[in-house]
Amino acid sequence: MGLFTSINIAATGMSAERLRTDVISDNIANASTTRTQDGGAFRRSRVVLAQREDGIDWRTAFTPEGLARGPGSGVKVTSVEKDNSDLRLVYDPTHPDAITSGPKAGYVEYPNVNIVTEMVDLISASRSYEANASVIQGSKEMFMQALEIGR
Repeated sequence: MGLFTSINIAATGMSAERLRTDVISDNIANASTTRTQDGGAFRRSRVVLAQREDGIDWRTAFTPEGLARGPGSGVKVTSVEKDNSDLRLVYDPTHPDAITSGPKAGYVEYPNVNIVTEMVDLISASRSYEANASVIQGSKEMFMQALEIGR
């Protein structure tokens, strides 16, 4: 395991949480968008994360075979997916995007964005970002103490 492994792992987490924050911000900004370029109401997006597998093995010639690689090498964003749950229907026949015929006539399809859920996700992403920043700060302090011991 290299000297800067902890910093690299925390940096992948910070990068993933920054993207998550951007996607959540986009969801909040479009919470009342009833018409998109693709047609229809805006659909909530979400970030899918997975463990990063680089194939980097820190095993040396002296490491026993049964010893595991360790907890991992960070996190990566696998995709940003649209949430296909039902859209909110609000009765407003005067709205320009109101449905004109059928059983849903007079209803407007609003995005499936719940502001409370988005804010909870935003707080979670912010706290995760802060935790990764603390790991980097702690690693930096350990490196500085190791240099002081070497003096």
